[in-house]
Amino acid sequence: MWLNIYKSILKNKWLILSCLIIAVYLMPYYLLGEETHIRVHDNLDSNIVWYKLLAESGQIFASPGSTLPNVINGLPRSALSSSMDLMVWLYVWFEPFTAYTMNQTIMRFAAFFGMYALLNFLFREKGDFDLPRVKWISAGVSLGYALLPFWPSGALSIAGLPLALLAFLKVRKHGKRTPVGYWFIIGLLPFHSSLILTFIFFLGLMGILWLFDWIKTKQMNLLFLTAIISMGMIYLGKNYLLLAGMFMEDTFTPHRVSFDLGHKSFGDTLQLFSKNFIWGHTHDISLHQKVILPTVIIAFLIAFYKKITFHSLAFVMTLNMLLSFWYALWYWEGWRLIKDQWMLLNAFNFSRIHFLSPLLWYLAFAFALIILVKQIRWGIAVAVVLIGIQISLLFQLNEETKYKETGTPTFEEFYSEDLFRDIKSYVGKAPSEYRVVSVGMHPTIAQYNGMYTLDTYNVTIPLSYKRQFREIIAPELEKNPRLRNYFDGWGSRLYMYVADLGKDYMFSKNSTQVIKQLEINTKILEEMGGDYVISALPIANHRHIGLELEKAFENDRSPLKIYLYKVNP
Repeated sequence: MWLNIYKSILKNKWLILSCLIIAVYLMPYYLLGEETHIRVHDNLDSNIVWYKLLAESGQIFASPGSTLPNVINGLPRSALSSSMDLMVWLYVWFEPFTAYTMNQTIMRFAAFFGMYALLNFLFREKGDFDLPRVKWISAGVSLGYALLPFWPSGALSIAGLPLALLAFLKVRKHGKRTPVGYWFIIGLLPFHSSLILTFIFFLGLMGILWLFDWIKTKQMNLLFLTAIISMGMIYLGKNYLLLAGMFMEDTFTPHRVSFDLGHKSFGDTLQLFSKNFIWGHTHDISLHQKVILPTVIIAFLIAFYKKITFHSLAFVMTLNMLLSFWYALWYWEGWRLIKDQWMLLNAFNFSRIHFLSPLLWYLAFAFALIILVKQIRWGIAVAVVLIGIQISLLFQLNEETKYKETGTPTFEEFYSEDLFRDIKSYVGKAPSEYRVVSVGMHPTIAQYNGMYTLDTYNVTIPLSYKRQFREIIAPELEKNPRLRNYFDGWGSRLYMYVADLGKDYMFSKNSTQVIKQLEINTKILEEMGGDYVISALPIANHRHIGLELEKAFENDRSPLKIYLYKVNP
């Protein structure tokens, strides 16, 4: 028995080693709990709270026309996730940080096993699988992919792409002989991933592949087409709220129709293309510039010199460049005329196709390593070193390590529940009986702690409310053109902007900064239902603008000092 176990371990040593490394990567979430440092941008400041609000609202299955009273006097239900989204149910079943940890775990292992199986499949197709110990290349590259700093709320939108591609390639090749497990992948992935983030583009590319096959072979491959249509229909069913809001109900006009993005000259567009191709985007970081890109370039040079074919590598890199170019081109000023005429083009971000880039970079890395191993004398040693360096670089992007070094607060510190419990106790009323706005801090902190806010950060906000809210902060926007353009041209962050603070929304109690001359319309604030202003910084001229300082709150466990002002214009 022990001999069999030993043989099994030896046979799967690269898988076991990779899983152990992933487990170590995930360990801070399990050991530190809410004392873990995690990403703030588009995470602590938004998505985590959106899931928590919906999970606690009792309106998971509410109609698209219903609203959640906690936010902006009635946030449309359609602005939040579908009832068929697994992420929502993780927040229903577990505490927020536990749900966050479980999602991180799902992403990492799905990314690893999906990429590992995909690479093995592609190597077999290319005839490279007979290379000695080639599985370690699959395992090493897949481990790198699994350790990417995936945007947490994207779930399997990027992390699950290798699984999806493998499933579709299996159906494309085997047809009726495709194992049922791959059909399960196609059917289940939509419930923990996003159509509008990545899979609308992925399915579009699969459709192009199907069309290419049809033209080339004169055969339709109906099962492959069925797989594409089936996943698309599941996504449409899951996103019933979005569809109802767009086509079936006229309950409100979203602020997205007023987007005014994309005014870059063609020269600036080319610079953005270069920046994205080399460095990536905050939501799809692949950390390819230091190891993977040079490896790919060297592999190309070797292939040219030795006159060997490299179709797979060339195809993947060409597609990668096209995705980055399209991303940059979407912000070219030449599109504005068309965007202004077509609401869909203005409201939907078609540049997000670049979120497919991490998958392409790691496929390119694997193909390039194969060339090195086959064509240079010390190829195996070189490949081992390159994989090792890449994994070490990625390991440093572990959330606990990265955000502790940058000085951002932990999960517990960011939301400061004890501190806000004291504030709510001082106010002495049920949170539903008063409304607050936040200055110098993210409004989602108050939302997380059960307060009802007039300010927010959401992907969809009624345009009429945005325009009304703008009247409160108009004097501050006029003092800072960058903030004014940011709010008017985008405006998903409906914040109490302060001209002197810009886009800085995080101040600790150790800060010596004071808001000397805040200019807001407190009369409009009161008319909209505003009762209190909670500020992370003292407001020197509060009396002159109709604010009364009630009390300053702080404790040893929170990095914040909150000044509570009563609105009294």
